[in-house]
Amino acid sequence: MSNVSVQPDDFKKLQRRLLYLRLGLLVGIFLIFSRLGYLQVIKGSYYRDLSEQNRVRTLNIRPARGLIFDRQGELLANNVPSFNLYMTLEDIRDREALAAGLEHLIGLPSDETKKRLARQARSYLPVLLKTGLTLREAALIEGHRLDLPGLRIQAESQRSYVNGPLAGHLLGYVGEVSAEQQDEPAFAGLVQGSFVGKTGVEKTFDQVIRGKPGQKTVEVDARGTERKTLSVQEQTSGDDLYLSIDVPMQRMAENLLGNESGAVVAIDPNNGDVLVMASRPTFDPNVLSHGITGAVWEQIANDIRHPLTNRAIQGQYPPGSTFKIMVASAALESERWSPETRVHCAGAYPFGNHVFRDWKKGGHGSMDLEQAIVNSCDVYFYVLGNRIGVDAIAVAAHQYGLGEPTGVELQGERPGTVPSTEWKRKVRKEAWYPGETISVAIGQGYVTVTPLQMAAAMGAVANGGTLYRPRLVRAIRERSTGQLRDIPPVERGEVPMRENSFAILQNALQGVVTHGTGGRAKSKFVDIAGKTGTAQTVGARPNFEKGQDIPKQFRDHAWFVAFAPVLNPRVAIAVIVENTGHGGTFAAPIAKALIEEYLKEHDRQPDS
Repeated sequence: MSNVSVQPDDFKKLQRRLLYLRLGLLVGIFLIFSRLGYLQVIKGSYYRDLSEQNRVRTLNIRPARGLIFDRQGELLANNVPSFNLYMTLEDIRDREALAAGLEHLIGLPSDETKKRLARQARSYLPVLLKTGLTLREAALIEGHRLDLPGLRIQAESQRSYVNGPLAGHLLGYVGEVSAEQQDEPAFAGLVQGSFVGKTGVEKTFDQVIRGKPGQKTVEVDARGTERKTLSVQEQTSGDDLYLSIDVPMQRMAENLLGNESGAVVAIDPNNGDVLVMASRPTFDPNVLSHGITGAVWEQIANDIRHPLTNRAIQGQYPPGSTFKIMVASAALESERWSPETRVHCAGAYPFGNHVFRDWKKGGHGSMDLEQAIVNSCDVYFYVLGNRIGVDAIAVAAHQYGLGEPTGVELQGERPGTVPSTEWKRKVRKEAWYPGETISVAIGQGYVTVTPLQMAAAMGAVANGGTLYRPRLVRAIRERSTGQLRDIPPVERGEVPMRENSFAILQNALQGVVTHGTGGRAKSKFVDIAGKTGTAQTVGARPNFEKGQDIPKQFRDHAWFVAFAPVLNPRVAIAVIVENTGHGGTFAAPIAKALIEEYLKEHDRQPDS
């Protein structure tokens, strides 16, 4: 048996190793307890919520939007039951398989599904995948629930527009709140799947008619299937809107426009109520509100006829001879012109190196102001415009509200253009040339207007100078109290013209219809005053040989503006029909039919 001796150096090495081992154990224990502390103290509430979400979920209950009625109480926008499909992200094991399965079962494009899932950052919140499921689609999904965990079908209210495309631009449509909108204060608190107004009064009054969502707390199993309802906080429906629109007249206006592109606007000159706002072509807001694919949206948005454009407020057209009303108003208040001043019209007006033609070959002969309006004599207004200048014309046009938005309760309204020397210097960085005034004097050149502006201006002519802001919503009914809150009319300003000047203008406009260019608007039932206009599109079309058939897209626009009855006006109207020719031929009969129908109907059934 041999003796083993331990050297001092070996003992020291052993002690050093033991020390390192103890330090390593202490560091390991420290890291473990640090991690436990972090998970339990700092992140405890986070993981507690995640754990709770595996058992308890809070679901949003979409509120019913407020109803929309016309001025007589006829329902325009309603809510109907709808089966909507939701998915909770944390219950999904394979997104690709889910997207493929839904495409196979109900035809929901897989790309759309994956795009919607990618938008949701919080895995425990449900994602809206599809609205308006059919009973067959709902049955297919329920039958494959084991293969597609996390899916939930919920019965909710869905927007329904009772008359389909009727007044589509005015009413607008609703759609799912976008990620960008969720960052805006107006949409604070809304989750993905919430529906908001996208256009029309649906958008302008969204916060009024949106309502407040409710919440339902439910217990779910491991597959996300709802097992028990724990609590319910009821949703609050939105308030109701009562519009100024007259549905029978609106329907008639759209039918009269038919397949032509254009717009019709009618207002009450005594308070600014918009009775008609028709724009063609139109769209069915039901199609856009019930969820469409990207491909369908692209097809609608890229339509060359632009059905999504509300021509009543966004169409900026040369006003043609309807602008002679503003030019005549400038002359009536000018010291440089008298209504008795006569101009001889021989059919042409030489100015500089150019000859400006009258619409009537051979001319009208000697004309005073009233005769020039009645016969729409271009040469008279060439001379008149050159005498008083473009700046005087611009002042009068602005007094009638042209060149600026009317303030109607719709977003996207265009201001049009009222040119002046200052405008051209500022916008085009050029000086104004006298020859340009000649074109402006007959509503051509740089000047553009919207149909709503012209209807509002005619309202001011009719009532003797009061310019109203067009009113679309007359009242709001609060759902919580049932009370009806009236929206009062708003005066935008006064046209500062003498009473005698208005009388001259009104008599001349009545003469346009009784024995002038607006003869096709003459009625057996009511005295109508109006003005025809033909807006030339020469700047956008090539030159055509005399007698050559001009393609429709290059033909002139037809205008007619009017009010009636002459002595006690109750309606003012503006009609434009694109690419159809003379206003007296195509637009005047539309205005006549609408005025007659409205006044007859109004006498039978006063506004409610």
